[in-house]
Amino acid sequence: MNTDPVKRKLYIIAGPTAVGKSDAGVELALRVGGEVISADSMQVYKHMDIGTAKITKEEMRTVPHHMIDIIEPTEPYHVYDFKNRALKICKEIYERGKIPIIVGGTGFYIQALLYDIDFSKSGSDGELRAKLKAIADTGGPEALHEILRELDPDTAASLHPNNVKRVIRAIEFARQNDTTIYEHNADQRKKESPFDFKYFVLNSDRKKVYERIEKRVDKMIQNGLEDEVRTLVKMGCTPDMTSMQGIGYKQMLMYLNGEVSMDEAVNLIKRDTRHFAKRQLTWFNREKDLYWVDKDVYPDTVSACDYIYDVIKRG
Repeated sequence: MNTDPVKRKLYIIAGPTAVGKSDAGVELALRVGGEVISADSMQVYKHMDIGTAKITKEEMRTVPHHMIDIIEPTEPYHVYDFKNRALKICKEIYERGKIPIIVGGTGFYIQALLYDIDFSKSGSDGELRAKLKAIADTGGPEALHEILRELDPDTAASLHPNNVKRVIRAIEFARQNDTTIYEHNADQRKKESPFDFKYFVLNSDRKKVYERIEKRVDKMIQNGLEDEVRTLVKMGCTPDMTSMQGIGYKQMLMYLNGEVSMDEAVNLIKRDTRHFAKRQLTWFNREKDLYWVDKDVYPDTVSACDYIYDVIKRG
């Protein structure tokens, strides 16, 4: 962690899925002399490009990008892994005389880095975890999610029932501690950030966001999402792995396993992505010290970054 008396600058470009964060992050990096750190919980995985809408080398426009393609899809990955790696990368970026730009839609990852959230209370109880997993297996994810709703309704509101691993971790935390993970994180957010940061959240009319989601999913199917998932299965990926819980991958696995038709899988991907975008906005709405960038006012990347850059210059 930075111990200098003068806090170092850090910029964040966040927002719901399909709103244009990646392009804005690159444009801002080119203007301020920055390097991008991805705060996306799925783009960390190798071999998972289509379903994660991973930024291409051409789209990076020579701007260095970090935290993309860093682990195998068979490996687990958690928020504390992100925080620890991101802190190390920030230090390296500062040493190069550049500015870190955090780009992504995983609000918890951003918060963990921004306020150096303490995860020391996040222990693991194997017996409890096994019991909770059994509930999900027998009663379905909704039965497990209902337990979380009773213990920690705020966290339950931000988690999809199908995100079984995170639901289990939240229940586990509440059972082990005298507080919920939501209250713990809210308390952590009261800490002063070690960074001199500017936090920008891109947003647009919900109908337009949903239209972009529809087009993105259609493009993923055209680009070969089915073949990508088939390849991952051949590599040993299974439905219970964190990587395979990602939207797009989970539903395509259902299709490959004969649980749904292709049309049903595509509709599920679109529906779950819309719900995900709504949860992302719920998260950002409760964050503090941020600037909203209305893509209906600043519809293209250049005009949005003109506004962002003006805010940065004003200090």
